[in-house]
Amino acid sequence: MEKAANDVQTHLETIIREVVNILTTYGMDVIGALAILIIGLWFSGRAAKMMERMLTKSRHIDATLVKFFASFVKYLVIVITVVAVLNQFGVQTASLLTVLGAAGLAIGLALQGTLSNVAAGVMLLLFRPFKTGDFVEVAGHSGTIKELNLFFTEMATGDNIRITLPNSQIWGGALLNYSANPTRRVDLIAGISYDDDIDKAMQVLQDTIAKDDRINSDPEPFIAVSELADSSVNLVIRVWVANGDYWPVKFDLTKAIKLAFDDNGISIPYPTQTIYSKPAATDT
Repeated sequence: MEKAANDVQTHLETIIREVVNILTTYGMDVIGALAILIIGLWFSGRAAKMMERMLTKSRHIDATLVKFFASFVKYLVIVITVVAVLNQFGVQTASLLTVLGAAGLAIGLALQGTLSNVAAGVMLLLFRPFKTGDFVEVAGHSGTIKELNLFFTEMATGDNIRITLPNSQIWGGALLNYSANPTRRVDLIAGISYDDDIDKAMQVLQDTIAKDDRINSDPEPFIAVSELADSSVNLVIRVWVANGDYWPVKFDLTKAIKLAFDDNGISIPYPTQTIYSKPAATDT
C-alpha cells in the first residue's frame, strides 16, 4: 500500500512539474492569444455596427448593401483575429497561407454549400434583383425582403413569419419581384346574368372605375367580355394603379362593383341546380 501511494505521489509531482513547465514556457503566449481572441471577437461586432451606422447615414447606399457590408466586415475581422492568434503561438503567417492554399480544394469540397451561398450572395449584391423592402416570390416562398448577408437572405411573410433562405436557393431559381416596377395591373372578373344588358353593365363598370382617383388613365382601363360561362357572362376588368395601391384598389373596386350592380339592377348569378322529380307510377 505504501509503495502504491508513493507511486501516485511521484506521478502527481511529475504532472505538476510538466504543467508548471508549460505555463512557464507558453503562459504569456496563451494569455496573449486569449486576449487577442476576446478583443478581436468583441471588435468584430463593434466594427459591423459602426459600418452599419456609417452606411445608414448615407442616402446613396441601399439598405441591402448596408447589411451585406456590415456582415462582410464582421467576418473579415474574425479571420484577421484567428491569424493573429496563430501568429502569437509562433505560426508563420506565410506558412499558414501556404497550408490553407494547399488545403483549399479539400476545404472547398467540404464547405461547397457554404461557399456557394457566399458566391450567390455576391452575385445578388452585384445584380440587385431585389432590395430591402421588396415583396418577392422565390423558392416557393413569398415575403418582404428584410436582410441580405453573406450566407442567407431573411424574409417576412404577410403574417410576419420569418423565412431564412440560403442565398444559393435564391440565385439558382426564378424570382418574382412584385415591387420592382412603379405600377401594377389589377385584374378582376365580374359575372352578369345572360338576361342582363351587357352594354349597360360595361357602362356601369366604366363609371365605377372613373370614381376612383387611384386608378391611372394611362394605360386606360380595359373592359371586355371574356367568357360565356355556364351560368354567367363574364366581364374582365383591367386597370393600372401605383404599386403601393394594388391591394387597396383591388379590394375597394370589388366592393364598389357589387354595390354599383345592385343599384342598377344588374344581377351577379351563382351556380344553381334544378331538380326534376318524376311522378311515381300508379298501379291500375
